[in-house]
Amino acid sequence: MLARIGFSSGVIDGHEGANFANALHAFQQANGLMPGRLDGATRTRLAQLSGGTVLANYTIQSEDVAGPFIEKIPQDFQQMAALPGLGYQSPRELLAEKFHMSEALRTALNRGKDFGQAGTVFTIANITGNGRDAMPAAAAGESTGSSTPPSAQRAAAPSAALVVVDKRQHAVLAYDADKRLIGFYPASIGSAEKPAPTGTLQVRSVARDPNYTYNPKYGFKGQTAQRPVKVPPGPNNPVGVVWIGLSQEGYGIHGTPDPDKVGKTQSHGCIRLTNWDALGLARLVKKGTPVQFAG
Repeated sequence: MLARIGFSSGVIDGHEGANFANALHAFQQANGLMPGRLDGATRTRLAQLSGGTVLANYTIQSEDVAGPFIEKIPQDFQQMAALPGLGYQSPRELLAEKFHMSEALRTALNRGKDFGQAGTVFTIANITGNGRDAMPAAAAGESTGSSTPPSAQRAAAPSAALVVVDKRQHAVLAYDADKRLIGFYPASIGSAEKPAPTGTLQVRSVARDPNYTYNPKYGFKGQTAQRPVKVPPGPNNPVGVVWIGLSQEGYGIHGTPDPDKVGKTQSHGCIRLTNWDALGLARLVKKGTPVQFAG
């Protein structure tokens, strides 16, 4: 329900972890509620804004299992660069990401189901409210935190006047021109080799399905390339399915091939979101949108 109105906990895993708590508290604060556990007042407000059932059924389509799938994806960028693309490794991975679920939760809700067979009906996290395909939907920013129905909010097509990268909270927040929180996303921010920037930058570009170019001067642990390496696009590309370039060279906000790790580990130096959250943020920003680093 939080994901449907723009307050993402990243991967939906069925556990009350830190990413869920942060998303819940952000929702409570945006709606004038006391931050804390999921209480009656919060449930009521969620039902008003989000509505719909929590679970739904989805029938696996032929395109979900058609591939091509990449059996094994190497960690070395030079080896990645030799592949034709960096698609999903299996229908199971594709379907988990499509509905923003951990593979463990998807399996727990569907024991014995064959995820490689078109026509199989399985239980999903109902992140659109209608049970339909939701990658990249349920994109944050389709809600303003007001009582406006979701359909009307989508028609209004909100945009971000300011993006805040909160290093302490491990989150990216998007605000509209009226300073209302319209998107909340857990994030992995910076690394020892490449710390996150400080101050305020601007969005310079938005590239969907991008290549990734690794520069050896970054000195990422475990990489052996001596010259720049261009890695082909795909959801398992090091920057996922979208790159939001910032005004400091080499820095951006992007997706990831490891959604379960978002908000829990460091990035390679940029700001890493789940693929679906990166796509959601990309819908809100444009060239020139300020990005403020805080904390």
